[in-house]
Amino acid sequence: MKIRIGTRGSKLALWQAHHVSDKLQKAGIETEIITIETTGDKILDVSISKIGSKGVFTEEIEEQLISGNIDIAVHSAKDMQSVLPEGFKLIAFGEREVANDVLLSHKANLNIEDNLVIGTSSTRRIAFFKHYYPHLKTVPVRGNLQTRIRKMKEGACDALLLAYAGVHRMGYEDMIVQKLHVDQIIPAVGQGSIAIECAHALPKEKQEVVRNTINHTDTEVCLLAERAYLKKLEGGCSIPVFGMARLENDLLSLTGGIISLNGEEIIRKNVKKSKNDPELIGAELAEMVLNDGGEKILKEIKEQLK
Repeated sequence: MKIRIGTRGSKLALWQAHHVSDKLQKAGIETEIITIETTGDKILDVSISKIGSKGVFTEEIEEQLISGNIDIAVHSAKDMQSVLPEGFKLIAFGEREVANDVLLSHKANLNIEDNLVIGTSSTRRIAFFKHYYPHLKTVPVRGNLQTRIRKMKEGACDALLLAYAGVHRMGYEDMIVQKLHVDQIIPAVGQGSIAIECAHALPKEKQEVVRNTINHTDTEVCLLAERAYLKKLEGGCSIPVFGMARLENDLLSLTGGIISLNGEEIIRKNVKKSKNDPELIGAELAEMVLNDGGEKILKEIKEQLK
């Protein structure tokens, strides 16, 4: 058996693809990695929220899945839209790394209390920083991690606001100047994990060997809850929705919410129940958020982004 793995061509995406490939090879499965350029990779001078949030990093890869040129696609779970196009499904989630956001800088003595310029294109991160650190200025910085670091060093910003997982995987931990607490700056749904996508038509034998080799059960339970929450809120890359689940023995604790673009209003709720039905927990949390003012914020955000 041979599994053909589709991925974006950035160093981080390739790291993730090789990580999956290595696991499959250790299980005795032959693999091939195929790189695919996506819309999100081609358009680097516009923020993701302005390109459009659906399928920015996945559409071209899904075309290769449906054609049969690749068997599976390896994605950052946080890049996956909450509702996949017809004919596709997620069959595995890799074990979640540390999910925190971090400040990365070439200036070792940088302090978040100083008047700094922070590079990020994430509406969630921008909104949180407007709320907690209103003295800081944010500027859009896009591209792969290496490109962003180069732009920072050239003077585009003092620091970058990024996910710890990508920084760690690329070996830039020594540039982290501050790790932001997940209970304050709550991550994007799926942050820190990889997701494996395939077409429904992929032979069951291949689906099973990938799932049995790659899937991390505890991570899957958490991400099913988070993604069900995101689906109910119809959140995409342009909507500052956040959510993070944790397992506490047999209980699943899911914290999530939404923040207005100006950072002034935050709706944050928590549901803790048996882990046996994570998607029901996600949907319940979404109802709580929407009913407690989230629906109003969501409507205002969509109007502002038009």
